[in-house]
Amino acid sequence: MLQSKQDFAALLHTLLDPLLPLYSPGGARMVPGGAGASYGERAIGLEGFSRPLWGLAPYWAGGGAPAPFAGICQRGLANGADPAHPEYWGDTRDYDQCFVEMAAIACAILEVPHIVWAPLAPPAKQNLAGWLYTINAHFVPECNWRFFRVLVNLALDSVGMPADMALAEKDLDAIDSWYVADGWYTDGPAEQKPQKDYYVPWALQYYGVLYSVFAQKRDPARAAVFRARALEFGKSFAHWFDANGAALPYGRSLTYRFGQCAFYSACVWAGLEPLPLPVMKGIIVRNLQWWLEKPIFDRDGVLTVGYCYQDLLMSERYNAPGSPYWAMKTFLLLALPDAHPFWAAAAAPLPAELAAPGLCPQYATGLLLQRLPDGQLNAYAPAEVEQNGHGQFAEKYAKFCYNTRFGFSASRSNVQLEQAAPDSMLAFVVDGWVFVRRHSQSRQLWGDRLLSEWSPLPGIKVTTELIPCAGGHLRRHTVESSVACTAYDCGFAVPKFAPGFAATALPHGAEAHNGTLSCTVTSQSGGRGFVVEAWPNTNLYDPNTVIPAVRYDIGCGTSRLETLVASAAQ
Repeated sequence: MLQSKQDFAALLHTLLDPLLPLYSPGGARMVPGGAGASYGERAIGLEGFSRPLWGLAPYWAGGGAPAPFAGICQRGLANGADPAHPEYWGDTRDYDQCFVEMAAIACAILEVPHIVWAPLAPPAKQNLAGWLYTINAHFVPECNWRFFRVLVNLALDSVGMPADMALAEKDLDAIDSWYVADGWYTDGPAEQKPQKDYYVPWALQYYGVLYSVFAQKRDPARAAVFRARALEFGKSFAHWFDANGAALPYGRSLTYRFGQCAFYSACVWAGLEPLPLPVMKGIIVRNLQWWLEKPIFDRDGVLTVGYCYQDLLMSERYNAPGSPYWAMKTFLLLALPDAHPFWAAAAAPLPAELAAPGLCPQYATGLLLQRLPDGQLNAYAPAEVEQNGHGQFAEKYAKFCYNTRFGFSASRSNVQLEQAAPDSMLAFVVDGWVFVRRHSQSRQLWGDRLLSEWSPLPGIKVTTELIPCAGGHLRRHTVESSVACTAYDCGFAVPKFAPGFAATALPHGAEAHNGTLSCTVTSQSGGRGFVVEAWPNTNLYDPNTVIPAVRYDIGCGTSRLETLVASAAQ
């Protein structure tokens, strides 16, 4: 049960106490696993040190016991910022991963300076302030990283150390230029990074809410803008949650898991109610409970890289062993006073306007959302995405439909259909190679359907119309090809080592089901049924799945395909 403040504090300790033996002797580094990332050992160790602070600082701010983590963190801050210490975090450079981790340290200074700043000796304060200030001397990417510099300068200024508030103001102006509508931003200039994903709730909106509190007196006008946008966003983003607690599996950085609900924690902390307090509590509680039912920990209780289980295949190059602890942002709630009404409120279900079956076009995101009568949430995606992403962007943004009950699959390779595991895609097989939609050249969101034009490879152009209907959706593809090949229109991936499992290829379609889920694909244009035996560990929800599909023979010229995809969940 997650009801009282004590319940949430106990969960924080359940999540963080297994890390205690993993801190370095000097406290400045913590590495909970052996996998690598695109940055080196010093940044990996710093990441492990910093990310628990997203939960620890609010816990301390709300009256939680400083021991045993506070002493470790105080030593770590002193030693990590000391160039003469073996655990020094290092001199920073342009686009340094250390800038990401500075944000957690900055927020800890802003929230609990009496624990993470005041106890440090004067030389340690100078070292830490000097090291943090280096973010002002280097380039940061044009994305949510610009908020890190804002937070660092706010923190430095709050303790009387040199800061560059003029540079922070430029960062805030840039962030403001990325605003789209209804509370949604792009994570950088829209012409470079058009996709809208979880970097809005757990980054841009989250930091905007923090800024609205930390800078309310010095910058009331901008604080008011951030708060107004958060109120708009909170209504829109609630549509991404299933009544069972799952959030829509979509986009990158999904290993941050229950960071999905952190935005609502920030709203409660800041006194914002885009939704009634019990409804926000329900979203938070159910999302946390949904995650806690999954095998997301190793044998020692440490969070792993993956989604519903440990799975490096779906990770990005910036996912180090400590990366999942970004999810600690959700515990900002623990800064609330003991008497705050959040703790006494009952976790309410999604209100009728969110849970009722029907369509919800989100024009700011380009997604067409569909709530089915059995509770599933479908999100029809426009494949509007930056061209040079962080890996597996086709899987994370360009599938036709994302679903809260089935998850999606991330390809192991494109040399075999089973390795590609192209669920919810039209996959073309040419000379043994598998090609799918990576991004759309154009897209249109209407109130009841989504259209896109795309090309899986030179010589093939596809126009796809996605039309939601009772129990699923209809896909209409117009394929203009100069290559004779085979195409597979694939449904959702269904777990196969589950009670009641069966899968069948039929003359004009295929079906797979188990005791809780089923997916059926049916051709309305002459295709043949096929079952794709996906390779292990491709699906985010379950390590072993099959994908019902329809196989079409594509000749040179124009082909018109129609496939009905239906799914059911208990």
